[in-house]
Amino acid sequence: MPASPSSPSPLLLALREGTRDCHKSLEARLPFFDAGFNIAAYSRLIQAYYGFHAPLEACLGGYQEPIRAKTPALTLDLQALQLTAADIDALPLCQALPVIDNEASALGVMYVLEGSTLGGQVLKRAMAERFGIDPANGTGFFDVYGALTGNYWRSFLDRLSQASTTPAAQAATVQAAIETFESFEHWLGQRQVLN
Repeated sequence: MPASPSSPSPLLLALREGTRDCHKSLEARLPFFDAGFNIAAYSRLIQAYYGFHAPLEACLGGYQEPIRAKTPALTLDLQALQLTAADIDALPLCQALPVIDNEASALGVMYVLEGSTLGGQVLKRAMAERFGIDPANGTGFFDVYGALTGNYWRSFLDRLSQASTTPAAQAATVQAAIETFESFEHWLGQRQVLN
């Protein structure tokens, strides 16, 4: 039976607990609030985000509704940051991605991607204050769902609550989420955009 809206599903609790350390590790290394972070550094960071999200979303394929794709927003942000279509096509893409071979692993990856939309609201406001950019000219990725962010998160939580609760499925979901955080942090480190 699905958890009530007021109580987190067992899978959500397992995901929160299982990814706590890698989530904190990545968050601590992101440079958004550093004193020396400037618009050029922001552009390099968004380029690296694109290099991770574009191939990962391609791997998600039929597991993710097309409306949840973040790559189109990243493309528009890069264009607003003065990259041409050719520049974007030439960006390096991450090859070391988490394996997505079933619903359980897809949910783990999506947990990380969908969860980032919540933190994106904070980053959208911070970048507006710092650089005067907004979703129309460079921070669309951080506001990809706009006013519907909460609704999309709740619908994803509903999907989690209806997922298989077998120990094997739960372990696969948590492991995929951990691998997503770790591969994203490793990729951003390779691109030299982290602290």
